[in-house]
Formats: sequence, structure tokens, C-alpha cells
Amino acid sequence: MPWYALYTKSRNEKRVAERLVEKGVEIYFPLQEEVHQWSDRRKKIKVPVFRSYIFVNLKNYKADSIPVLETAGAVRFLWWLGKPGVIRNVEIENIKRFLHQYEQAEISVRYKVGEHVAITAGPLKEKYGTIIDIQNKKAVLFIDSVGFSLTAQLPVNLLQKEKLRGG
Repeated sequence: MPWYALYTKSRNEKRVAERLVEKGVEIYFPLQEEVHQWSDRRKKIKVPVFRSYIFVNLKNYKADSIPVLETAGAVRFLWWLGKPGVIRNVEIENIKRFLHQYEQAEISVRYKVGEHVAITAGPLKEKYGTIIDIQNKKAVLFIDSVGFSLTAQLPVNLLQKEKLRGG
């Protein structure tokens, strides 16, 4: 059975994962421990390795994806070239082995000037733009679809490469 990458609402991964397990859906949702510092304390918390993503194993995408997408917090599956993006079992196993061997691995998506991206949260959610500059963890985008030219500086964690968006 192939695996698919499910995109979730920001910071809803754990709840979506729990709901999918309750529905009997096989998932892969790796977590890693991080130490977070607040003004009054430090605490170890488990955070998703792949922010806003859960891997789901579906026998029949067409039939089995419907209850997954009806799950509160689920947004869409990632698509590639007009089809749901399939992740082979061997790739999931390789990710598991890698994360087991390198427990503190940091997974990130790199963006380049000129790339087209989708905005995934905030007032510009579901708009598309072109990266014109990247400074630290913020990208400056050119967004033309709002009816006029607009340049916005957004944290890169609110972006998704446009070629991955659902179809």
C-alpha cells in the first residue's frame, strides 16, 4: 500500500494524527524532543519532525482519502504533476532509519529567490507569490493575485513550494 503526505492546519498535526488513528488509518508521524525555554521554566516537548505533515498509508486513494480529508484539521494531500504524490514504502522505511540513527536531525525546506510558493496561513492564506528576497527566516514575496502588486515579508514556515500544492 502506498503512502501519501497529508498537509494539516498549522500546529494541528498531533490532533489530526490522533483522529486518524481513531478512524483506523495507518499513519507515520515522527516526533522529536525539543527543549523550549519560557521566562519562568524550561520544558522538553515533542514536536513533529515534518511540520504540518502526516504520512498516511492508503489501500485505495480514491475511496480511502475521503474520510481522511473529512478529519478536522486535515487540509489536503500533496500532489505532484496532477496526481496525488505517492511515497513508496522503502522511502518511509529510509526516513524511519535515518531518524532513528540521527535523533536530533533537523528537517527543513530550502527556498530560493525566484521560486513560486503558496502561503499556508495568515491573512494571505491560499495566495501565491514569487520570492524576491530571503533574509534570515523571512522571505519577501511579490504577490500579484490580490488585484494589485503587493510585496510582503513572511516567515518561511508559512510558505509551501507551489509545485506541491493540491490539485
